[in-house]
Amino acid sequence: MEVEGSSMRNPGTHMAVCEDGSFAGSLSGGCIENAVVAEALATLKSSAARIVRFGAGSPYLDIKLPCGGGLDIHFQPLDTPYFVTRCCAAIDARRPFAVRISGDGVECLDGWRSAAFDPETGTGVFGHWPQARLLIIGHGASVASLAKLGRTMDLAADILTPDDRLIDQLEGFQLCATKLARATDTQMLHSDPWTAIIFLFHDHDWETALMDKALQLPHFYIGAMGGRLAHDARRAALSARGITQSQLDTIRAPIGLFHSSRDPDSLALSALGEIVQAYQNADFEPAHGG
Repeated sequence: MEVEGSSMRNPGTHMAVCEDGSFAGSLSGGCIENAVVAEALATLKSSAARIVRFGAGSPYLDIKLPCGGGLDIHFQPLDTPYFVTRCCAAIDARRPFAVRISGDGVECLDGWRSAAFDPETGTGVFGHWPQARLLIIGHGASVASLAKLGRTMDLAADILTPDDRLIDQLEGFQLCATKLARATDTQMLHSDPWTAIIFLFHDHDWETALMDKALQLPHFYIGAMGGRLAHDARRAALSARGITQSQLDTIRAPIGLFHSSRDPDSLALSALGEIVQAYQNADFEPAHGG
């Protein structure tokens, strides 16, 4: 609910604990999870909500946070399946939502809300954006590397490629790709404001119409593989199609946090790092807040 000092997690982070002690999520880097589970089991047994301090000022004298801070954690027994159903529905539909937590229970609210906590009433409201999603358009080994690396972060990936062999390879990794038959098949691109669109073509002639369409779609990130000369040619081709200077300036190219990557895995790591940074820095609230 509240953080004093520094913390590995932001206020509003959730952790679910079952009656058998199994749990999902975490509230620290591993410092307090066992104690949180014990406290959660006691809360389930008593059926009464509580707020417990961990770290500085905590009754758990043997638990110290390395950062020296303190966490106020709200424990809420859940006996309302409807709450979980509503939250899961919002997550699956990629809709912003918020959770209101108080001693009286929990509530799933439509739309994102700024994080707020009232210590007098013990009530907190915490907003949640949809998770980042990858739309990868391209061919070659870099597509597979980026999709596989994204999966380690539970990032959904939609993949469009003209490469039949790559489609078969991705199926072996339990990753689904859709055949892109023509460079003009722009109707196959779909996104939302929480989508990163990544172009990984060595043959840049595939890009122009597809990137033109991508720039018209909602997204928080758009990037393309290739050096500076290739990007100059890309900008010229898109400008000839009526793409504005401000739109062109949003394209990240060369892609990634570090440039001149010489292998697919390094390129994927560089690109995903830049995507995660862009997601964390994005301001979704003006257009999509509650």
